[in-house]
Amino acid sequence: MRRNVVQMGWLTGWLLWGLLAKAQTTPLALQTAVDKASNNSMFAKMANTNEQLATAQYRQTDAAYLPQVQLAYSWMHTNNPLNVFGFKLQQQAVTAADFNPALLNNPNGYSNTLTQLTIQQPLVNLDAWQQRKAAQSNIAVYQLQTQRTQEFIRFEVTKAYLQLQLLYATQLVLNEALQTATAVQIFTQHRVQQGLLQASDALNIEVHLSGIRTQQTQVLANITNVSNYLNYLMGEPYGKIYTAAPITNTTLWDNNDTTATVRTDVVAMQKALEAHRNMMLATQKSYLPRLNAFGNFQLNDKQLFGFNSNAYLVGVQLSWDVFKGLSTQRKIATQKVEHSLLEKQLANTQQQATLEQQKTKEDLKAAAQKIIAQQQAVAQAKEALRITRNRYEQGLVNTIDVLMAQTQLSQQQLQLTQTLCEQQTLLATLSYQTSTKK
Repeated sequence: MRRNVVQMGWLTGWLLWGLLAKAQTTPLALQTAVDKASNNSMFAKMANTNEQLATAQYRQTDAAYLPQVQLAYSWMHTNNPLNVFGFKLQQQAVTAADFNPALLNNPNGYSNTLTQLTIQQPLVNLDAWQQRKAAQSNIAVYQLQTQRTQEFIRFEVTKAYLQLQLLYATQLVLNEALQTATAVQIFTQHRVQQGLLQASDALNIEVHLSGIRTQQTQVLANITNVSNYLNYLMGEPYGKIYTAAPITNTTLWDNNDTTATVRTDVVAMQKALEAHRNMMLATQKSYLPRLNAFGNFQLNDKQLFGFNSNAYLVGVQLSWDVFKGLSTQRKIATQKVEHSLLEKQLANTQQQATLEQQKTKEDLKAAAQKIIAQQQAVAQAKEALRITRNRYEQGLVNTIDVLMAQTQLSQQQLQLTQTLCEQQTLLATLSYQTSTKK
């Protein structure tokens, strides 16, 4: 009776697990996941925003060429002798009576309404032009960073998708192990009823089945977790559960046999070095004179909102900073040290990238050999299980031997699947490590 209850509980749990695993699942292709993540991922959105920010900062340097225009409107009232006479001159309202010394020295209060248009036009500002070049190089840096972000997104989606494939492959192995163990259980129960085997043999199988069911539950939880990570990458709401295509040893991504010097992130660092070089040149060129034009147009009137008398002023100014307390020299010295540090960081990144590529290639060679060995091991484990089951049915081996043979086959199948997943992950890694500027 107890055994029947256990069997019914196992059957009910297995059916519920199967229904739950199939409920609300959505087939997902790798390329579909990559396309969605490329458009909707927060990584992609932040990279695009950074690129827009760099472009906006570049547009700020338009001031190196464009004029600055200011319009001002003001009203003033004073009894200051100098200002009163000046107001009258600006209003073109001076008369002979205004030269009376008594009025000049002690005038009555006088008002002036001033409408003024001021224009400043940069002509030659070599330091500002160099800063503009630096800002333009900075745009290229962020464009390359955006491309590298897209490559990172593809890499992350590929790894997650491979994990999903591995989990479903593990699920198939566990299902096969469950079927085998169930068949052994049925045979064992018949033999126990016939008095040919002991009850402990049946209990051993039940323990084995319980272990398989526990693994199935963990696989289901992992499928949910990986699916949610894919949802995060693709910008989809959490809760969608995906199914993946079967894992194969077919290459998912093309790999470039390139050197580390042309990898996207390395080229971005080279562009950043160029931008810093331009900023250093801009600081050095701040020693040079600046040539700017300026102009002024005024309307003066005694009445509020009056626009009677007009006057203009235009000119050109050549100016330069002769000495600024050594601040420019110290800034140049600091920038040189920073530039040297950036060069060392670039060289280190190139060396590290080359080392990583070589390691990945060696790991790929090892993975290919492991796949061949694991395929042979799976074939041998299948044959060993077949022989052991035949001997078990003939009463030549005990239950433990069958369970060990079945466990060995499951382990070898899982190791083969894991090795295939490892190979695909290494191929995706190599693709990420060798991505070049488009």
